[in-house]
Amino acid sequence: MTDFSAVAQEGERIVTESQHVEQFTEFYYTTFDRDRSELGPLYRDQSMLTFESAAVQGTSNIVEKLVSLPFGKIKHQIATFDAQPSNEQGGILVMVTGALLIDEEERPMNYTQIFQLLPNGSGSYFVFNDMFKLIFG
Repeated sequence: MTDFSAVAQEGERIVTESQHVEQFTEFYYTTFDRDRSELGPLYRDQSMLTFESAAVQGTSNIVEKLVSLPFGKIKHQIATFDAQPSNEQGGILVMVTGALLIDEEERPMNYTQIFQLLPNGSGSYFVFNDMFKLIFG
């Protein structure tokens, strides 16, 4: 016999994860577009960013990489985001697709970005892994 209370709890957990992911993606891209130097608190020293095949680790290195990107103005347009549990400790794997406009460019470039969010012990999450790739063609 099916334990419907367990099914209901799992459903509530998935809804909660989806809400966390939606809040995270909105905050991340709004902050990135406004001032990417403010993204530091989302990362930890063990966090890793791979941006177009260039990997860096640690909060200060990640922020340095993001701030040094060769554009001033950017606007992300999220097309989709999907999430699923990533481990037994409450991690969440997030995949985002979308388009971005850089500086005065009129043609958006497509991108995909994957995050692994881990619980920070205070009821929130931090970015453990972050992988970004432009999609050409």
